[in-house]
Amino acid sequence: MKKKILYPAIAVIILLSTVSFKSDFFEIAKQIEIFTTMFKELNMNYVDETNPAELMDTAIKAMLDDLDPYTKYWNEQDVEASKIRNAGEYTGIGASVKTVKDKIIIVEPYKDYPADKAGLKAGDEIIQIGDVVVSDFEEDAGELLKGASGTEVEITYKRQNQTKTTILTREEIEVKAVPFFTLLDDNTGYIVLSKFNNKASTETIAALKDLKAKGADKIILDLRGNPGGLLSEAINVTNIFVPKGELITTTKSIVKKYNKEYSTKKTPIDIEIPLVVLVNGRSASASEIVAGSIQDLDRGVVIGARSFGKGLVQRPKKLTYGTQLKITISRYYTPSGRCIQALDYWNRDENNKAVRISEKDFKAFKTKNGRTVYDGGGIQPDIELETSKFSNITTSLLQSDAIFDYGTKYYYSHKIDDISKFKFTDKDYEDFKNFVKQSSFNYETATEKSLKKSLEVAKRDKLDKDIAESYNALLASIKASKEKGLDSYKTEIANLLTDEIVKRYAYREGLYDYYIKHNPEIEKSKEILGNKAKYEKILK
Repeated sequence: MKKKILYPAIAVIILLSTVSFKSDFFEIAKQIEIFTTMFKELNMNYVDETNPAELMDTAIKAMLDDLDPYTKYWNEQDVEASKIRNAGEYTGIGASVKTVKDKIIIVEPYKDYPADKAGLKAGDEIIQIGDVVVSDFEEDAGELLKGASGTEVEITYKRQNQTKTTILTREEIEVKAVPFFTLLDDNTGYIVLSKFNNKASTETIAALKDLKAKGADKIILDLRGNPGGLLSEAINVTNIFVPKGELITTTKSIVKKYNKEYSTKKTPIDIEIPLVVLVNGRSASASEIVAGSIQDLDRGVVIGARSFGKGLVQRPKKLTYGTQLKITISRYYTPSGRCIQALDYWNRDENNKAVRISEKDFKAFKTKNGRTVYDGGGIQPDIELETSKFSNITTSLLQSDAIFDYGTKYYYSHKIDDISKFKFTDKDYEDFKNFVKQSSFNYETATEKSLKKSLEVAKRDKLDKDIAESYNALLASIKASKEKGLDSYKTEIANLLTDEIVKRYAYREGLYDYYIKHNPEIEKSKEILGNKAKYEKILK
């Protein structure tokens, strides 16, 4: 109810402080005055004691949730976290973590950094930091892991139902944009670009020059799982392979000052070397700008699966008291004119879900050489591979942590001496299927979630008894379909399980080493790059 009271006025305040006036000034001023008086009366007269800050936070979040998932209100801590992500350096324990209810879970410890040195492993559940019990801490407990370099912090954590303690010494952590590169046996240079922070182009150039000096005469640029980052670095990375003055991306908005064209401005490193760009469903934003421009300019071959489709441009706007609003200001378009954005948050379905463009409505565009490419959100590869795709059921498994949790189970029940020879067997996959069926978290599909919401509406309308039998029959059908889906999408699920398991034994660096020998996308890339006629035919 509070959301409904505060929602309209807060919406006007954010619009007033971030975007030029798009509607009548008087109407905006009127709504601000209504909100000010309402908020004052609410806090002075409500039957119970209110918390103005919490009420405001609820109102802001409710409003922004109705827009798109990238328009966010940032408190002071969020602002600092953003600076750290872009800088590629911070002080902490050297691990990727996530906060879940009353604990912090180690997602991935970085090799030779404090968490790793202290013996922490992926799957460990931190329940206490120093004297602070995580479940009692109302703010983001993950902030407690940060601190000055050289300071110590005692961690209490759970592993396999056992409680343990360890002491970590915080260090300066360098987050590399290019965590791995190497020369393959056929003189193909392999470069992993994992994020677009302010070091992305510098590190990519250094890797390329090193590989060329060692004899690389063709390049694989791996953008799989890269969530994006700085637009300027996406332009600079593309500029490594394309000439100065090429249009890379265009941004379009109803606000004229945000309508811009971005072109390369520097002298390239190599515009001739054969190039493959790898993408998948987790390659987003800046990754899609690079892959899309390379494809549209016919500069290289894109291999993998359709990218994420995050084509909305955000810009931080300063608010008061050190806070910011990260607001969507425009959309990205590739050089050929394709819109990268996949979901339409302004035209939703009956369940209030953003809609995706139907394949029958995809529009055709032309690359520099006249090849036909299509929009529809994200970048469609020139060569698609099943191993790169993420079906809905695979996405559900990832979101429910089924794959992550099975990786933890596998690590503590299997001893592997040589991870380079590891193979996830059919027997292993059957074990995973049983694990999913027996696990308490039981992942939900989007269909199930929508069905449950429909039942809630039916209960309010007192129709639930009438449809109970049909509802249960539908749930049973969905359950059977999910079990069948585990078999239908075995290839892509087994590949993700392999990645998760290899990381447990050999860190991320070991995973990239494993890719060199076992990854189908890299094998396909080598095949295309090794056949000049085939490579050129794809591009022409």
